Amino acid sequence: MPEIIVVAHNIRSTHNVGAIFRTAEGFGISKIILSGYTPFPRIDNDPRLPHIAEKLTSQIHKTALHAEELVPFEYQEIPNITALKQQGYRIVGLEQADTSIALPIYKAPEKVALILGEEVEGIPEDLLKECEDIIEIPMVGQKESFNVSVAAGIALYHLSLC
Repeated sequence: MPEIIVVAHNIRSTHNVGAIFRTAEGFGISKIILSGYTPFPRIDNDPRLPHIAEKLTSQIHKTALHAEELVPFEYQEIPNITALKQQGYRIVGLEQADTSIALPIYKAPEKVALILGEEVEGIPEDLLKECEDIIEIPMVGQKESFNVSVAAGIALYHLSLC
C-alpha cells in the first residue's frame, strides 16, 4: 500500500472536511494538509479567534467523529508542493482535465500526495500545473462530478489498493 497524504485545498464545507478526515482515517492516510480557505480543527497557537476555532472544530467533528484527532494534519495557507516533491511524493490531482488518467487504470507510486480541490471549481489552475499526474473518476450519470468527500473516498480506496 502506498504512503498517501491528502491535500485538501479550498474546501468550503466543514462537513466535507470532516468526511475527508473520517475516510482518511479508515484508509490509514498518513497526513492531511488543509490549505487555502479550507476550515480546519483547532491547532496549537491557532491564529483564529477562539470562538471561530471552536465553532469550526465542532462542525468538523460532527462528521469526522474523532478522526480529526487520529489523523495528523496541518494547515498551510498555500500548499508547499515543492517540499512534498522533495520528500519523494508524486503530486496527483483528482480533477477532470484533458490529460486525466481514468482512476481504474492508474497505478499509484510508493508515495502519493493527492490534491483535492474546491467543491464547484475544482483545483485552481496554478496548483493543477504542479501536478505530475491528474486522475479522474469515470462518470456514467448526468451529473459532471461527485461530491468532493465522496470522490476522495473513491480515489483513496483505489490508491490504497495499488
